[in-house]
Parts: sequence; structure tokens; C-alpha cells
Amino acid sequence: MSSKEQNVKYQNLKEMIQKSGELYGKRPAYMFRTEQKGVYKTISHEEFRKDVDSLGTALIQMGLKGKRIALIGENRYEWGVSYLSVVNGTGIIVPLDKALPENELESLMIRSEAEAIFYSKSYDDAIKRIREAGKTNIKYFISMDLEEETDGVYSQKQLIQKGKKAIQEGDKSFIEAEIDPEKMAVMLFTSGTTSVSKAVMLSQKNIIININDISWAFDVNETDRVLSFLPLHHVFECTVGFLYIISTGACIVFCDGIRHIGDNIAEYKITVMVSVPILFEAMYKKVIKGIEKKGKLDTVKKGVKISNILLKLGIDVRKKLFKEIHETLGGKVRLLVAGGAALDPEAEKGFNELGFCLYQGYGLTETSPVVAAECPKAHRLGSIGKAFPSVQVKIDNPDQDGIGELLVKGPTVMLGYYNNEEANKKAIEPDGWFHTGDLARIDKDGYIYIVGREKSVIVLKNGKNIFPEELEILINKIEGVKESIVFGKPDDRGTRDGDLRICAKIVYDKEIMEEKYNAKTEEEIKELLWKKIKEINKEMPAYKYIRDIIVTEKELIKTTTAKVKRHEEIKSILGAEA
Repeated sequence: MSSKEQNVKYQNLKEMIQKSGELYGKRPAYMFRTEQKGVYKTISHEEFRKDVDSLGTALIQMGLKGKRIALIGENRYEWGVSYLSVVNGTGIIVPLDKALPENELESLMIRSEAEAIFYSKSYDDAIKRIREAGKTNIKYFISMDLEEETDGVYSQKQLIQKGKKAIQEGDKSFIEAEIDPEKMAVMLFTSGTTSVSKAVMLSQKNIIININDISWAFDVNETDRVLSFLPLHHVFECTVGFLYIISTGACIVFCDGIRHIGDNIAEYKITVMVSVPILFEAMYKKVIKGIEKKGKLDTVKKGVKISNILLKLGIDVRKKLFKEIHETLGGKVRLLVAGGAALDPEAEKGFNELGFCLYQGYGLTETSPVVAAECPKAHRLGSIGKAFPSVQVKIDNPDQDGIGELLVKGPTVMLGYYNNEEANKKAIEPDGWFHTGDLARIDKDGYIYIVGREKSVIVLKNGKNIFPEELEILINKIEGVKESIVFGKPDDRGTRDGDLRICAKIVYDKEIMEEKYNAKTEEEIKELLWKKIKEINKEMPAYKYIRDIIVTEKELIKTTTAKVKRHEEIKSILGAEA
């Protein structure tokens, strides 16, 4: 039975786990490589759920009912077990960013008032120092890797065994625990330093309604194999790439790292992947480069024209026509979902023309997270699709072009920011409308187009608005450009009445610069890129002209989900130039 056929509307995560477990118990939930080449180990949905129940039972026996429990670690099976063992009957889960420095980790453990923490061995030293400092409220330290309790640190494996035994002896405290879907179940910290990061409170109702909406948009089912790449502490990966996938009976495979994505997709015969645009854009560039190297670009372009004509007649031959390209990615990929930033329409169009369904979605931590997404039901190039069924959207104070701040209302909007009434008043109107901070327009058919972040808009003295994201997409299309950031710099030359000068910092690929353009030194590369920028300028009104560029091989400052930390990057650039 596929997810489409069952069309289940779950009331909470516990019900979702129980019902989907009944449907898909014997199917593989997780798949891992073994030491023997070509042989893989799987964990069934039934085994996964038993581990969740056992660990949850042990946590309640430890006195953690109703408590806050932190969680930090790489994407792995134990992370998922820990998460659900807390939210489905024990207490409140607090997923922490795996890239946090030690001082910020300690600060968030204090702010969250967590009384226990799950962590992987890579955090052993940091957690040991935090424990010895004694500033947090943590009473239980639980290792994902220890075989048994050591030096006061609990073993997750051992706790699962204890919980299993307790269940056999009749303990149903976790299995029969009542869930209040309206109460906080998850506390998530927004990206940023601990002084500015806000603690978002999400309920099971917030998350489960979002999962129901995702099920309406996409048809992932028990035959699918999904590559988990984005960090699980991030709500986009957690809701879309973990909880939703588990609900469909599909199988999750963990990526070995960014350099291994292509190999992992091919090796595991991945069918579905959820990630950020920068990854799919890089994949597309690599695919096109591979076609060019084989001297087949003209043949592929002709094939695209033919398949586009046939598609209009309802005939889809893309997978057969471009079989060789599909085989480079294992031959099974059918659905790619991008979120977290704007997706280059060229990459989206290109992938779809080659027979890969690439859609982009949009959401925020505060909206659990997905607000809208392209899907087979709603697809328009350059848009983020239409608002999900349970969500209302509108544009606040639109300008003459219909652009204004995107507001969202519905049951997926967070309960609020923890202990931050001032931020709550700014973010959520008394009637429930949430301010996203993103500028957008909505066309007559309801398709939403994100223009940029309200905070990143460059406002000139003549009142003109420049959306840096729009210019960055154009710069990133230049072959050999990995990424870029556009910013306004005060014009210190006294020629423009103190107005802002539009500048760009461009990260280049040295190998491609030499191979494609024979540009070897930084001076040659800068000269070449400046010529390309002048070509872009010719296509735009004068007020949008990029007037200065910085070139570098060093990647931009990013979050763990590969989003550029715009404020930090610009601060770094302007500070270096001061």
C-alpha cells in the first residue's frame, strides 16, 4: 500500500509511529554498509519502533518524565531513536547544532533547562568539560556509543536493553503514555550566536499537520530509499527527511559526507533526496560538465527539445532518452526536494528536462517548517509552489510590483519563542499572522515567489530596492563560480553623495578557471570575472550595476545547512577593508 493510497491523517507523532509501524513493520527503515563489499545491514521499521519504546521506557524509569532532554550528534540511527523516545511519551526534546563550539553548546544547555543529554563519542571531551564545570542542569549524560555505563555516563544501548526487559515485565508507562499535541514537544534554537538565537517552541500538532501536508504534496512510499544529508537537528531535515520518511515506510540511508554524495546516490540506488539548493546546483553543473567532456552536449540539447514536444502530447520518454545520465546517479533517482534558500531556476529546469523531478520548497523553523512547495500538483518554474492546504499566506504592504513581507497563518506556526515575549510580539500578530522576514510576491494563480530576505535588501538613496539574492543567482551561473555574495558598501569616493556601492565577493573554482579560461593567477581570474560581471550589468538597469568585485578560493561563512551567514560574511569583508 503506497502513502497515496492510505492517505492517513495522523493526530500526533505517536499515532503516526504506531500506525505506520503496523503498515510497514517488516520493511527496512534504515540501511548501512557492512565490511563486506556489496553487503548491507538493514533495521526494520518494527525493530526501530521497538528500540524507541524500550529507550522511552528506560528514560521514564530514570525519572525523566516531563523533562527536557538535549540531543547532539551526527546523522545516525541512534539520533532518530533518541528523538522519538523523548517526544513520544517522555518529555521535550532539544536538538542542538552539531557544529556548535563548546561555549555555545554549554550556553544552550543552560538556556533550555535540559536535565539529560544524548551525545555521540565525537563530543566526549566537550561534554566531559561541561560536566566538570557544573554550570548546567544536566543530571544524566547518555552516550550513543558506550556499550555499558562508564564513569557515570549512561549507555544508550544498555538503556534500550533495560527498557526492553521492563516492557517484557509489564511496564507500559511509555507505550501507553498520553500525548497532548498542543503542548511544547520540541525546543529548537534558531541559527546565530547564543546571545541572539531564539528558542522556538513546537508542538506535536505543529509538526504532524506539516507531515500531513507534505504527504498531500509528495508521494514517497515504502519502496523508496532516501539519502539523509542535511543535519538532523535542522527542522527541515528532521521533519521532511526523517519523520515524514518514517511515516511512509521508506528506507533512510546516511550520507558519508559532501564529497561522497554522488557515489552514495549510485551505490545505494537512492530514489529520493532532500537537500539545499547549493548542493543540487553543484550536482547539475557536474552532470553538464560530464556531458560536455563526452562531447554529447548538442545531442542532449536536441533530445531535450524532442522530449519537451512529446511531453506536451502527454508522452514522457525522458528517463529512456537520458538513461546514461540517470545511470551516473544509480539509475533510480526520481524525486529531489530543495529547501532552505532560493534554487537557481536553470538547475531546476535542467534537472526536470533530463527526467529528474526537482522541486523547491520554502519554510522556517517557526513554521514546523514547510509553508509551501512545488510538487506534481503545483509546479511553476522560479516559484516555491503554492501554500500547503493547512496554511494561509498573504503579502504585507505590497509595493507597486506586489512585493512585500510574506505573512503566514495556520496550525503549523510555532507556539512562540521560549521566554521571549518581546520577540513574540514582533513575530506574531494578535490575530495569528506570523512575520517571516522574507520578501515575496504571489501571482494571480497563488504561486509564491521569494524575492529575498527583508534584512538583506539594499536600499539606495533614491528609494530603489536591490535584492542581492537575485544578482547572486546570475553570478553563480558563470562557469567556474562556486558561490557569491552581493552587498552594499558605503561609497567613499565622494562621487555618489554617500550612497551605497553594489559589490560582490565571488568564490571561484581554480581548476575550472584554468581548464576553461586558462586563467591561472588571481589577477587573471579577477580580470576574467570582471568581464563576465560587465556582461551581467548590461542586462540590468544602471542602479543594479555591480561596481566592485572581490575574488577568492575560500568558501563563504555558512551554517551547518550550507546557508551563507550573510551578516557575518559582510561584516568580515567590510572589517577587512577598513
